[in-house]
Amino acid sequence: MSRFNNNQVMPRYMIIAVVLTLIGIAIIGKALYIMTAKKQYWTEVADRLKRDSVSVKPMRGNILSCDGQLMATSIPEYKIFMDFQAAAFVDGDSLWLDKVDSICEGLNKVFPTISAHEFKIWLETGKHKVNKNGSVGARHWPIWPRRIDYNTYVEVSQLPFFNMPKYKSGFHTEEFNARRRPFGSLALRTVGGMFGAKDSAYYGLELSYDSLLRGTPGITGRRKILNRYMNIPVTLPIDGCDIVTTIDVNMQDLAERSLLDMLKNPQVNGEMGVAILMEVNTGDIKAIVNMIKNKDGQYVEAVNSAISYRCEPGSVFKVASFLVALDDGVVDTSYVIHTGSGVEMMHGRPMKDHNWRRGGYGDINVARALEVSSNIGVSHVIDKYYGKEPERYVKGLYRVGIHEDLKLPLVGYLPPRIRMPERNQRGQYTNWSKTALPWMSIGYETQIAPINTVTFYNAIANNGKMMRPRFVKKVMKNGETIAEYPPQVIKERIAKPQAIKTMQTILEHVVSQGLGRKAGSPLFKVAGKTGTAQVADQYGGYHSGITRYWLSFAGFFPADEPRYSCIVCIKKSGLPASGGGMSGVVFHHIAEGVMARYLKLSVDDAQDENSVIIPDVKIGNADASNIVLSQLGIDKREQHQKSPYNLAVAPDVTGMGARDAVYEMERRGVKVRLHGRGKVKRQSLPAGKTIADGDMCELTLE
Repeated sequence: MSRFNNNQVMPRYMIIAVVLTLIGIAIIGKALYIMTAKKQYWTEVADRLKRDSVSVKPMRGNILSCDGQLMATSIPEYKIFMDFQAAAFVDGDSLWLDKVDSICEGLNKVFPTISAHEFKIWLETGKHKVNKNGSVGARHWPIWPRRIDYNTYVEVSQLPFFNMPKYKSGFHTEEFNARRRPFGSLALRTVGGMFGAKDSAYYGLELSYDSLLRGTPGITGRRKILNRYMNIPVTLPIDGCDIVTTIDVNMQDLAERSLLDMLKNPQVNGEMGVAILMEVNTGDIKAIVNMIKNKDGQYVEAVNSAISYRCEPGSVFKVASFLVALDDGVVDTSYVIHTGSGVEMMHGRPMKDHNWRRGGYGDINVARALEVSSNIGVSHVIDKYYGKEPERYVKGLYRVGIHEDLKLPLVGYLPPRIRMPERNQRGQYTNWSKTALPWMSIGYETQIAPINTVTFYNAIANNGKMMRPRFVKKVMKNGETIAEYPPQVIKERIAKPQAIKTMQTILEHVVSQGLGRKAGSPLFKVAGKTGTAQVADQYGGYHSGITRYWLSFAGFFPADEPRYSCIVCIKKSGLPASGGGMSGVVFHHIAEGVMARYLKLSVDDAQDENSVIIPDVKIGNADASNIVLSQLGIDKREQHQKSPYNLAVAPDVTGMGARDAVYEMERRGVKVRLHGRGKVKRQSLPAGKTIADGDMCELTLE
């Protein structure tokens, strides 16, 4: 017989079972409640508090010029926030109430665009915000809507209440690596840019070399100790590498200013401008300028047109056409072309020279045809010797490199389009007409970006060796070179040496005695070719009522020992339009500015031991020059006064420097506009003329 009394034990077991069942149901109910009603709250808690590790961003590498100057670098920027559920607010907000007015006054001094009263309203709004979980007080309330630099962050962090530990005050930040360009917009489209809200590149070298510049993120573990989190480094971040470009800051600035001066000229009023400066032996791009006029009438670098704007290049393409003919040996420079009165029918379509209204050029040889940019001269030769086999001519263009895909490291590059004639099974051309060849030979029916054109001219300057344009020289880390990008040869020889030599001579004559005179210099020899082409409007047509021109000058200097090749292109509407008179002038300024560092013109070279050299002193205020002359032991010059001292009439300022000339004009109430550099050669307001209110005087300096 059992010693246990079942009647007494079983009720006890039943009570225990019921209690356990109720506890289980309560646990399941609580879990369901947390999973549904409290889901959002605990999700936020998990995101906020239960991270085992945090990614640590590395410092992005710098982009340097060829001589080591910073063109793009990273600096810290901050967004500032308040956590109104921090310890100071949980324990009681008496300290906040005591300091809030001084906080807002301090914020107003740092950010004067918002008043202290407005700051107080904004912060109180965040303090009393009701969250989804029912709690009061925002945890991530922005104090200022935009990023601030380090100095501003320090000012804010030193304000009352904010200067306490962040777990106490709730003041906290988010740090970003902001990209800055010390030289502003200089070479902007080539250097590249970053999205402001995230560390992501979207064009230029920043994008092409993003994997090297970005670096490798690190990992920091987080552990909660005494209600606070401690960061424990797991993997340290590896900062990005620095890249050294081929850009020369001084040359870039020179090219940009020269191009902008021409684009802003009232006679030009350009829509777009491009300038590329390339080192002959290496292919290094020393300067690349891309200017386009925006809706506000300002010129900005919005598109890298130098590598992406494919259009019909115009007469600069004639050099490629004649180089093919010279290389094939079908003509030489003595070959005479009958251009007549400047108009010749080409398969039922009139081909005209630019001077056809003045009677044309008559009989000229091949060299002279390029010097004067005769459309008839070039198209006649190509049509005569390649008309029956146009594919032979196009293959020649491919051979001389004008069609080469340069495979540039910049996103957006578009290789040339020069179509090859195709025949069907019956031997008939399917994509070709009889007029295609003559017009292709003078720069139409093709699409070529400026970078390809200057690369071709650079090959001529380099005795036939075509170099790939180089934008980056090397990659560095902690001051040490870890990778180099040496110059690359695309083609060892684009044509026979004799053909190259002949073309070099012709291009030199284009500048010395042809249409390219304005691109030349009295200090050194220049070689090149002008180009003026009508281009399509924004709708792809040519007859919208406004004629648009693509003006260009491509060449190299000094012609006898080429160091640099250069192309300048300008897009404008209406006349006047001159490749030599507009793009050629920009080329001239770039060439002389670049060569100024190499020219060693010493007065010692022009004197014997008995010579006495007296420095040239500009007309104008001679006080400063007298100090220099006295130090040289030369008698002082008297103050030049070319016109009577009469403030009512315009003075004669020819021969003066810009500063003295502007002073003399403006002291009489005359507004001044300057063109060029050097001494004043011409003034639009005649000397001695009575000055009227609002008079404007344009001064031309040379």
